[in-house]
Amino acid sequence: MTAGTTAPVSGDERTRPHSIAELRSWVRAGRIGPDPAEVRVASAFLTQHSTRHAGRNQQYRNEILSLRVGAGVGSCAFEPDARADHSGAVDACVGASIAELLDHPLGTVRIAALDAYLAHARPHPDAGAVRGAPIVVAGESSLAKSHIRAAGVIDLLPEGTGTVLVIGVVNSLLAQLRERAIGYIPCDLAGGVTEWNEPVRTGIAAVTEPYDALLVTGMCLGNDSFDGLLEQARRERIPLVMFAQTGSSVLPWFLGEPGLRAVAAEPYPFFSLDGGPSTHYHYRSEEFPCRG
Repeated sequence: MTAGTTAPVSGDERTRPHSIAELRSWVRAGRIGPDPAEVRVASAFLTQHSTRHAGRNQQYRNEILSLRVGAGVGSCAFEPDARADHSGAVDACVGASIAELLDHPLGTVRIAALDAYLAHARPHPDAGAVRGAPIVVAGESSLAKSHIRAAGVIDLLPEGTGTVLVIGVVNSLLAQLRERAIGYIPCDLAGGVTEWNEPVRTGIAAVTEPYDALLVTGMCLGNDSFDGLLEQARRERIPLVMFAQTGSSVLPWFLGEPGLRAVAAEPYPFFSLDGGPSTHYHYRSEEFPCRG
């Protein structure tokens, strides 16, 4: 799998922002695409779904806010106990400009609006400064698609990875790590246990074991932890790989060495919502050799 660079963002030689706030400032300044004050949301919707793959013991519940701008859809997941806050946001977002929504009091709305704008202005596979590779995820069942998706994500980890801190537990990803004899430390705000009855840490502060890579869900955008994780990866020179339904058009803008090395981007509709083939996009820093 190879990736080639796209043209730099106009007006500045640096094509990688340092934070979500800086990327929002680029959008506000019109550096990436059209004036966000002139770009309006055509539709907004909530996706509430539960998934339990055949043969699996655990069930997932996901709540996602999505906004449509042109042909692009931006999404941000949120915790189920925040559903009441987001039900009202659906009507409020329709017809609003991206400029307005980038300052919305709900972080979920701000991320979904940023994602939608970028999906419209720089759609996959040309999100960010690096061109992505389209990956077809197909299978006769949701479990089969989950396995294929997971294998592609784990392929983005560096060769020689010994132990991964996994933030955002998805059992298909853990199964791939087990199959490849890669150690992992599961971490998720929801806590609980994995499919293999392993305890899940609820925060990085509870992790004392060493690890040599980070594998993180895009949900860290919605809970405001992305900037801190990116800074840790840059400071400690730990490879950061992300799998993203939330912010799939946002994260490729942060690719670079050191820091974010690769992104498995999954725009709406997500693989478990569609019985047919799904197209994902894998982005990686050109300096970084992946497993696959």
